[in-house]
Amino acid sequence: MRLALPSLLFAALAIVLGATGAQATPSHAMTVYGEPAKYRAGFSHFAYANPQAPKGGSMRRSALEIGRFDHVLPYGDKGIGVSQIDGLIYSPLAQRSLDEPYTVYGLVAQQMERADDGLWLRFYLNPKARFADGTPITAEDVRYSYDLLMTQGSLRFRTQFADVQGVAVESARVIRFDFKSNENRTLPLDLATLPVFPQHWWKTRDFANGGGYEAPLGSGPYRVSSIDSGRSITFARNPDWWGKDLPVSRGLYNFDRFSIEYFGDTDVARQVLRGGAYDYNREFLASAFAVGYNGPALDDGRLQKAHLAKDMPQPAQGYVFNLQKPLFKDRRVRQALALLWDFEWSNRQMMRNQYIRQQSVFSNTALAARALPDAEELAILEPLRGQIPDEVFTQVFEAPKTDGSGVIRDKQLQALALLEAAGWKPDGDRLVNAAGEPLSFTFLNTQGGIERLLLPYKRTLAQIGITLNIRRIDASQYLNRIMARDYDMIVTGYPASPSPGLELYNYFGSAAALDPGSSNTMALQDPAVDSLITGLVKATSQAQMLRYAHALDRVLQWNYYWIPNYYPPGTSTVWWNRFGMPATPASNEEALETWWEVSRVPLTNQQMAAERIRRGQPGGPR
Repeated sequence: MRLALPSLLFAALAIVLGATGAQATPSHAMTVYGEPAKYRAGFSHFAYANPQAPKGGSMRRSALEIGRFDHVLPYGDKGIGVSQIDGLIYSPLAQRSLDEPYTVYGLVAQQMERADDGLWLRFYLNPKARFADGTPITAEDVRYSYDLLMTQGSLRFRTQFADVQGVAVESARVIRFDFKSNENRTLPLDLATLPVFPQHWWKTRDFANGGGYEAPLGSGPYRVSSIDSGRSITFARNPDWWGKDLPVSRGLYNFDRFSIEYFGDTDVARQVLRGGAYDYNREFLASAFAVGYNGPALDDGRLQKAHLAKDMPQPAQGYVFNLQKPLFKDRRVRQALALLWDFEWSNRQMMRNQYIRQQSVFSNTALAARALPDAEELAILEPLRGQIPDEVFTQVFEAPKTDGSGVIRDKQLQALALLEAAGWKPDGDRLVNAAGEPLSFTFLNTQGGIERLLLPYKRTLAQIGITLNIRRIDASQYLNRIMARDYDMIVTGYPASPSPGLELYNYFGSAAALDPGSSNTMALQDPAVDSLITGLVKATSQAQMLRYAHALDRVLQWNYYWIPNYYPPGTSTVWWNRFGMPATPASNEEALETWWEVSRVPLTNQQMAAERIRRGQPGGPR
């Protein structure tokens, strides 16, 4: 029997849909659980961007990394790359907004199409998208970029995209990613943030080793204009950038020149900023932020100091134990050592009570476990009973708290009782185990400022017979020892996200514990933690994800895998007063890409206010 033409078309369409999954609708945006995006199709610009911001001028900032960069690309595990290459030089398929938990909007891909059954994702590339040499960005470039990151990039990409089954180039501007399952809800958004590399350029260069110091060909709003090997890199704005008028770009990338200065020591970086050699410093040392910038320039406003992005999820900073070491395998030992760090005294004496004690690996987010588990969360935890601490079920974790006087005899007595139960006995002025070995460990460090916080801890430990050695080494040695897991204790941080996903395996998963390229610096191998991460990643709703996050947080808290430190009430930043900022700031980042130059020289508060009135411009210290 012959089919009529409409029937033939319907049959052909059914075949296509059968091959690729359920029918879907292309969209300008994607969210994790399919909830509506904040910005509808056709929006003009992000609320945290000023579309009237003037272009021009310059900004010089310090790098986030400590030490010199030894190559340009930030996509590998070896050495130090330039993190800002991602975004400034290489545009992603879609841009993450900075005022939503996790939503992406089309950039190189003007539309995205996710299968109703969650088993594939299709990108439709913007026909205007170009690399800086004028070559069109194609679907083949996207596939090449994915393959490059999966074979020569960081371990995090192989972990993050482990559930991708295949990649199909459907046309010059259409590419589809097929998934092994629909359980990883953040995978489509993670893929959407992929940078796109020019295949014609990178196929003759050494991507695996970071491309050396050669300025890479990109597709973003900037080009690399100069590189001082390891010390600094300068980006020049591309006035002909193909994406400059898109809603996700309007009001952003305002500086003609953007430079990044690298320092091997945070103290040096601070002094160089105070000398006026660059404009902006992200301060990571609490005591230095409190008093390290005092002087006439700060008094009259030429130097600004503020906590920006106060709603930003805060990294989980803490002193982490290397759980490979026999000393730290007993939870009672870890708990005893956690009891003896006196945050309240340090905060009062060194940080002017500016900082907040870490209680969670998800600080300043709804993911933190700050109440008893409800019935739904208990259902998640109950199968793990016996594998996790009993306190998880009945108590809300609180980090040890003192009165701030510096006298913590009660905590020392509690610690001694825990250590005695763990087999440590007094022997003269020290604690020893059954083999007569002293309770002694070394804190490996590469930052000068952190020692101010460690020395009081060292004294407190010594008072009950514990020896803490503090060893400071240079940045390159430190990196090598971290990768080899050759340390007892270090200070580290875990980036925070209001919508975490597979990156949690990299931080806390057993498979990453001994991988040199992973961020599991605890060397944590805990099946219960693995199970909870899997549940979180596979959650099918925001509410379910939050319950798994709370459960994971509790297990990490009550196992005392780390000594939680503190976080500021925002991002600690110091800058010379030359810049304007949008009246509505981004909530998730300080967002320097939204700033613009007001003056070539720093202005006092009074001068800046007058200049803004003269120009009719909003924006200033937040």
